[in-house]
Amino acid sequence: MLVRSKADYHKITMGLLSYVPDLKDTHRLTNEMDWYNQEENRQLYLWKSDETGDMAGVVGIEVDEELILLRHIAINPSYREEGMAFDILSALSEKFSPRKVVGTLKTSSLISKWQKQSEDSDHERETE
Repeated sequence: MLVRSKADYHKITMGLLSYVPDLKDTHRLTNEMDWYNQEENRQLYLWKSDETGDMAGVVGIEVDEELILLRHIAINPSYREEGMAFDILSALSEKFSPRKVVGTLKTSSLISKWQKQSEDSDHERETE
């Protein structure tokens, strides 16, 4: 479940964002958090695991009239390989529909894989 990051979740958000390779440095991480807080269209969302109730991932997005730009996505290592990234992207797509989710140079390959998986799933449902 997507949960909008707020002051109460500051440490959790920072901890999860620190899994992004470019944000390992504390100064850089703090600057990035400040950057998200400067404009309303820049948003951080936490992903709350339905199974454990833990905050297991984070996404940083920019919202405009037609697009959702995925800037960052990070998942706690103990939750990786569970398809959580695709679940997060699907939840974003649903939440901000009809806007299209797109990626940066660093996140576009994940977006492409998610879109392909979504198309394959849709096709399977149509043929059943």
